[in-house]
Amino acid sequence: METGRASKTALGVAIRRAAHQLIDKPPVLDDPIAMRLVGEGHPRLMERAMHPVGRDFRGFMAARSRYTEDRLAEAVANGVTQYVVLGAGLDTFAYRNPFPALQVFEVDFPATQVWKRSMLERAAIALPSNLVFVALDFEHQTLADGLAEAGLDLHKPAFFGWLGVVPYLSLDAFRATMSVVAKMPAGSGVTFDYAVAPETLSPIGRIAFERLSERVAAAGEPFRLFFTPENLEAEIRGAGFDRIEQVGSDGLNELYFQNRADGLKLSPLGLGMLATAWV
Repeated sequence: METGRASKTALGVAIRRAAHQLIDKPPVLDDPIAMRLVGEGHPRLMERAMHPVGRDFRGFMAARSRYTEDRLAEAVANGVTQYVVLGAGLDTFAYRNPFPALQVFEVDFPATQVWKRSMLERAAIALPSNLVFVALDFEHQTLADGLAEAGLDLHKPAFFGWLGVVPYLSLDAFRATMSVVAKMPAGSGVTFDYAVAPETLSPIGRIAFERLSERVAAAGEPFRLFFTPENLEAEIRGAGFDRIEQVGSDGLNELYFQNRADGLKLSPLGLGMLATAWV
């Protein structure tokens, strides 16, 4: 993403989360803020998000947020009181945070945060007292320095949510961020999604990937980084993390899409996976 403008893909993700609230019953991710934040100014995008063809993508958007927030809940139960949302986009967790003692830090490019705050103001969504915006220009400031200046205690464990970002990074940028998390105290962790190496996909999966890749490239945010589960684990072990969990479509279906009357579940195409690394 260009540092001088807001993210187009962030809006698409938010619209899919809002559509999930409207038509998938019960929602995998219960997000009463989503529709308020998006508003009614994007009817064509909302119609596309609610179309049966987009069902799988909509389900994955909901499931990845739910999975991340479930891992966060584990961390909070173990005493973590700091949550960092990296590349926050239009994420809504901070505005429905069920943990009064949890400080939330939303990290993003300055332009994206200006855009988001204008949307929050328009929707009359109050800013909670335990939320800190961290507008970070990575050309002039490191993540660790930006978080420290914003008030994150680097001597206490923290959990990081990092959704919808890794596929757009260079390998060096991915490693730099993972290094910051790996240096946090024991009990810290990070959940992120990643794009599966396209050469490992089935023929149908490869076609689906190419279509999605064309759309995000047209939005100015092309995919750049891919992993297999095996080389991702090697990366994370090499960064110094203690343990790693990975889950794909089958695992997410077992967790969140069992016995649904509407039949909603993730397809076996397997374009993306989720990983959690613990310090």
